[in-house]
Amino acid sequence: MEVIPAAAAAHDGQKQRFDLGVFVGDLPLDDDDAASDNESLEGLQQELEDCKNDQEVANILANGIKMRDYTKGVENSIRQVELDSIQDYITESENLVLLHDQISDCDNILSQMETVLTGFQTEIGSISSEIKVLQEKSMDMGLKLRNRKAAESKLSKFVEDIIVPPRMIDIIVDGEVNDEYMKTLEILSKKIKFIEADSMVKTSKALKDVQPEVERLRQKAVSKIFEFIIQKFYALRKPKTNIQILQQSVLKYKYTIVFLKEHAKEIYAEVRTAYIDTMNKVLSAHFRAYIQALEKLQLDIATSTDLLGVETRSTGYLFSIGKEPLKARSSVFALGERINVLKDIEQPALIPHISEAKSQKYPYEVLFRSLQKLLIDTATSEYLFSDDFFGEESLFQDIFAGPIQVVDEYFDAVLLNCYDAIGIMLMIRIIHQHQLIMFKRRIPCLDSYLDKVNMSLWPRFKMVFDLHLSSLRNANIKTLWEDDVHPHYVTRRYAEFTASLVHLNVEYGDGQLDLNLERLRMAIEDLLVKLAKMFPKPKMQTVFLINNYDLTIAILKEAGTEGGKTQLHFEEVLKSNIAIYVEEVLLEHFSDLIKFVKTRTSEDPASSSDKANIGDVEPLVKDFANRWKAAIELMHKDVITSFSNFLCGMEILKAALTQLLLYYTRLTECVKRVNCGSALNKDLVSISSILYEIKKYSRTF
Repeated sequence: MEVIPAAAAAHDGQKQRFDLGVFVGDLPLDDDDAASDNESLEGLQQELEDCKNDQEVANILANGIKMRDYTKGVENSIRQVELDSIQDYITESENLVLLHDQISDCDNILSQMETVLTGFQTEIGSISSEIKVLQEKSMDMGLKLRNRKAAESKLSKFVEDIIVPPRMIDIIVDGEVNDEYMKTLEILSKKIKFIEADSMVKTSKALKDVQPEVERLRQKAVSKIFEFIIQKFYALRKPKTNIQILQQSVLKYKYTIVFLKEHAKEIYAEVRTAYIDTMNKVLSAHFRAYIQALEKLQLDIATSTDLLGVETRSTGYLFSIGKEPLKARSSVFALGERINVLKDIEQPALIPHISEAKSQKYPYEVLFRSLQKLLIDTATSEYLFSDDFFGEESLFQDIFAGPIQVVDEYFDAVLLNCYDAIGIMLMIRIIHQHQLIMFKRRIPCLDSYLDKVNMSLWPRFKMVFDLHLSSLRNANIKTLWEDDVHPHYVTRRYAEFTASLVHLNVEYGDGQLDLNLERLRMAIEDLLVKLAKMFPKPKMQTVFLINNYDLTIAILKEAGTEGGKTQLHFEEVLKSNIAIYVEEVLLEHFSDLIKFVKTRTSEDPASSSDKANIGDVEPLVKDFANRWKAAIELMHKDVITSFSNFLCGMEILKAALTQLLLYYTRLTECVKRVNCGSALNKDLVSISSILYEIKKYSRTF
């Protein structure tokens, strides 16, 4: 029994000592060498070149080892490695067999899984086909549903648009025209448009049943609307009807007009014509009545004889009972409170019966403003109503043709007999302000009318202005002249007239009006010079001119306007005439002294060529000493009585006394240069005494 293990051990030992070399044997290197001797050496040189740079070959050669021996050693090493690998494989053979069995088992399992998965894939494929079929059926059903819904929507809309509900019939036939009726009209209008617009509807059988009913409803609606609107229009003809309030109440029914425009154009034309005819007559009658009432309030200001250069007595007013003389009727030429009509430009129109009850009278420009204000307010209201209710701005011109004609006829008749230049200029400014008002309102309907009125006023103003100008140029000097140096009434007329026009031109800067005023100024100056020459004494002529120039300047200043060139011119001529008067009044009292000073002395003593003697100056000195105070008093009285303006007179007296002091000072200088002139010192009046007298009169000033 023990032999077996030993034999087994021996067997294992033999197994472990198993040498493959026994079976394989040594490599036949010699044969290879022999064979290699017979090989061709072709290409050897190339291989040697390739191995020249090989490091391993270089090391072998460096050690002196033969290439053949080295090669044999390498091959033996490779053989040994191969044998070791085979031995390792034999050692692991059982594990490899076990691994092979496991791989076979796995392969069987995977094969079964493949079979199962293939079955699943087949089933999934069949399910996918079923889902695709269901999806196609679903899409088909969805398409059918959408088509049916679209058909239902169109059909329901068609039915809704074409059907005529009983409630609609009741409202159109028996209902009152109110808000509900307006809404029903809109629905009916949509149905009519639907029937007329859609060609498919016209071919439908349903239309044959519905169309007659719709047409009867349309005719009934048109008939009822026509009667309703015409009744509203006729209500405008009733006396004392507030047109604007009634129009506002009608505006909520404006869809009735839209309905007639769209579905009954002939009836709309009748309604339109009826409204135009009604409003034309109503407004014409209203304006005609208003004008008749205004005529009772008119205050006549000027006639054809109320001109600047017309002599007062020639008008006949001095002997008339109901009118004042032109000389006292300053409102003909003065603006005064008449300017208030421009301040009240946006005030409501006058109510004639109230003014008549108060016995109030107004200049024509006030009535003109009131009439034009009523016209533009009425036109604005009518224009807006026509545009809103009828949707036609052109309707206004047809409506207002009558009222404008009534106003034009009255205006033309008044303007033809109007000689009030101030009133005409006020009317021109009123029209301008009304144009601005309409521009701010953005209502263009009266633009042409206002332009026409303005174009009518300017020529009339020019004509009346030229009458005033001609009256000055062609004035009868003999009838106008009065033996009075105080301001002439023609001057007052001119000054007030000019101040009025200048004031009315401040904000407008009309160059043509300025030129006309310049012509008028030249005419009044020529007239004043002619009137002044009627006085026998030059001093009286100068006093007359000074008084008139001073009055003109004062009135221009009192008017609260800058007189401009006119005022500056009169200030210059006034200054020159005052200088002339000063010389004249001094010559009247001190002629010898002034002549002596002017001929024998000068302001520069060194320039005097002639030497005076005591005999020349002594009479002058003694004469001045005896009566200088009396002469100054006479000059004072003369100034007080000659000049209407006390302040101006005192300024003139002050200028005369100052000039007298200058002359006397030059005389005293001359006395000092005369031989033995000191003997006259006792007769000389001291300068301080003269200054005292000047100051005394200055205090009066």
